[in-house]
Amino acid sequence: MKKAAVIISPNYEDHARRYLKDCFESLKKQDWAGEIKIFITDNGSTAASFAFLKEQAPEAEIIRNETNDGFAKGNNDAMRRALEGGYDYIVLINMDTIVEAGCISRLVMAAESDSAIGAVQARLMLWPEKDIINSLGNATHFLGFGYCDGYGEEWSGQASPFVRNIAYASGAAALYKKEVLEGIGLFDEEFWMYNEDQDLGWRIWLAGGRCVSALQAVVYHKYDFSRNTRKYYWLDRNRILAMMKNYQAVTLLLIFPAFVVMEFGLLLFAWQKGWLRDKLYVYRYFLSGKNRRYILRARRKSQALRRVKDRDIVGLFGGRIWYDEVGSLPLRFVNHIMDIYWRVIKRIMVMKTGAVH
Repeated sequence: MKKAAVIISPNYEDHARRYLKDCFESLKKQDWAGEIKIFITDNGSTAASFAFLKEQAPEAEIIRNETNDGFAKGNNDAMRRALEGGYDYIVLINMDTIVEAGCISRLVMAAESDSAIGAVQARLMLWPEKDIINSLGNATHFLGFGYCDGYGEEWSGQASPFVRNIAYASGAAALYKKEVLEGIGLFDEEFWMYNEDQDLGWRIWLAGGRCVSALQAVVYHKYDFSRNTRKYYWLDRNRILAMMKNYQAVTLLLIFPAFVVMEFGLLLFAWQKGWLRDKLYVYRYFLSGKNRRYILRARRKSQALRRVKDRDIVGLFGGRIWYDEVGSLPLRFVNHIMDIYWRVIKRIMVMKTGAVH
């Protein structure tokens, strides 16, 4: 019988005290016939938080890190343990979620519907506004910005396909097949936090696999959009990393003019919003010789996975950012211009070949 390992996202600071009980109780109600094993990484939390974690989740296997090593490594530590245990499915569940009954079985069913599927995302809904969408599957802008498809919209319960292609699965609620992770690797720990799931999904597509969403598998997310300026550093740095690793060189050349225009806009935006120093730190990161060497190594690894060309998957990427949390009049104008630019570039790339939709 096949088994599933559920990795609850790393415990840090007081996350366990705030979120674990609801998440853990919802996982106990899953009706899948296979084994569900829970792994949790404790990322340098306080002694009180760690004690609470052990008390509330006695069935879980806890990996203790003395320091906070980041979201990517924290999940990797648990995923490695699950892979060593021979689990066929690795299911990532954020600690700040509530998993609807039957979700795990529906994720597995979706994963088994096509051998090419490597990752499946659940339909993420907000909590307690249970009829409002958090993510129907994560989307990628052609300049590397990742965002939640459908965010803030009301779920109408309309008929939907069993699975649908998405750019990448949100690490808040995603299933990965064992053989896929063994073939392409886990999260890139250089990302530390944010966009590590985007990079992993991108590599799945490069290797000839698929990322899909299963809209009948539901997870409720106690989502809070943080406006800490340091967050913008990781988001901005990592979306550039993802592009540099995973695009073909010719694609990077084609999008470079739009990238330069966007950078001028981001500098102005960063100055207005108080994170200009963090934006400048992004540039400093890419000027470091050590970091450039890492990027070259990481790019070689990603490109070695390639079984398809960019023209085969650019249909997954958009020219607009649909995300209310960062919406503004200037952004809507930029969206319009970038969308036109991207349509032209896609036409050049795709020509008469097929594309993923």
